[in-house]
Amino acid sequence: MNTLSRRGFLAASAAAVAVAHMPRLALAQTAAPIHLAAATRTLDIDGRAASVFGLAGSGGQGLVFDPGQRFRVDLTNDLDVGTIIHWHGQIPPNAQDGVPDMPMPLLAPGETRSYDFETRPGTHWMHSHVPTQEMQLLAAPLIVRSAEDIAADRQEVVMFLHDFSFKAPEEVLAEISGGHSGGGHGVHAHHGGAQPMQGTPMGSMGAMPGMDHGAMGQMPGMGGMMGMGGQMGGMAMDLNDYDWDAYLANDRTLSDPDVVQVERGGRIRLRVINAAAATVFWIDTGAAGARLVAADGHAVQPLSGNRFGLAMGQRLDLEIDLPNENGAWPILALREGARERTGLILATPGAEVRRVDAVAEAEAPAFDTDLAQEARLIAVDALPERPVDRSQMLMLGGSMQPYVWTINGAVWGQHQPVTARRGERVVLSFHNMSMMGHPMHLHGHVFQVVGLNGRRVAGALRDTVYVPPMSMVDVALDAGEAARWMLHCHHMPHLATGMMTEFAVSASV
Repeated sequence: MNTLSRRGFLAASAAAVAVAHMPRLALAQTAAPIHLAAATRTLDIDGRAASVFGLAGSGGQGLVFDPGQRFRVDLTNDLDVGTIIHWHGQIPPNAQDGVPDMPMPLLAPGETRSYDFETRPGTHWMHSHVPTQEMQLLAAPLIVRSAEDIAADRQEVVMFLHDFSFKAPEEVLAEISGGHSGGGHGVHAHHGGAQPMQGTPMGSMGAMPGMDHGAMGQMPGMGGMMGMGGQMGGMAMDLNDYDWDAYLANDRTLSDPDVVQVERGGRIRLRVINAAAATVFWIDTGAAGARLVAADGHAVQPLSGNRFGLAMGQRLDLEIDLPNENGAWPILALREGARERTGLILATPGAEVRRVDAVAEAEAPAFDTDLAQEARLIAVDALPERPVDRSQMLMLGGSMQPYVWTINGAVWGQHQPVTARRGERVVLSFHNMSMMGHPMHLHGHVFQVVGLNGRRVAGALRDTVYVPPMSMVDVALDAGEAARWMLHCHHMPHLATGMMTEFAVSASV
């Protein structure tokens, strides 16, 4: 295995530290574009070679920016298929946002495209906006350090989480959405329905062709689930669409985890990114107590604990102060509602690193079904108070039978855009009437969580909010550039079967 790809996070972090200590003058003179390549790479997953995609900068997978450094990147597509990359958490001009044909087409194989915009500090990431490619790990960290980060003088550690299958993503999507020939290996029994639009770029999908509902009627276990208008039965909600072959932290499983060298009494800033296609994780710091200090790259009032959850697309920053002694501290990511886990290990030089089993003794609970974690997050820099100009309700719906997921009753291609004028204060109310949770991501904007099940809060600033089953979350934002911005669920199989609309901002009068 390529050492850079396995250790790219540490290399990138070291490069960032080096850049951070360069004189300002020198930095100004070296502002040439950074080269980034979408390319194929090989991982060793539990002793088995896996060919996946990746986003390689000069220091390995991902990019780290210095405070105030512009996002000047030349992206080259070294794959043999077209692709496009979304800079999740950044707010570039709409033309550089990285959504197929909104307005730019995919990058053809061999093509290079240049990006140039002002960075927003925080823990962010970048990924293909083609669902099947994101499932092939075409994603990487995008870290923008702030002056406060450097002044804090903490060791920065990135924990980049994925779910992974050795099968082709089209096959995974077909199994999840109804192609259960051969016993439906890997799929929970209460699933089926529409065939997904396989390999279709997000943002350029047509209406739903090829519905196939035949797989559902004979499937055991369906009585416990419900679709829209169904009866709930024994199960309160559905947690996991698919049993993946592996769960990765920094491209590795717990059979060969990333061991990060730390000092005795080390002061860590752990930047956790959930890049999984369809898995919610709990981050368990175990004996190393933590403080949650940022959500989706935005500071929150510090919250102490040793277990915090994050849904797909979300990020958490944790400050960890290690004891002044030699040792090893596993930082684990637990799959919600299941026993599987992944993680990395913080270890002082020479410390004994014991193997951690990839399967826990007990199942982790469901994530934030009562919004208790979200309710505890309070933004440090709240949106300024102002009257609301426009309110919109977005009904989140869908079912296992057929496997189709909707916003306001429509799939992408049949959707009615959510509209606003530039500069308006807008409140969007996500009302989830389905039995699965939905991490809802809005492009081109930062919003503040302002309501949880009808209760007003001064919640976190975010770009991706988790809406549990039968729950409502209100977010407030100021409408940005007049353009078409994607608004979608970050659960890839949900998105691939239609759970996307657009936030269409028109010019102010």
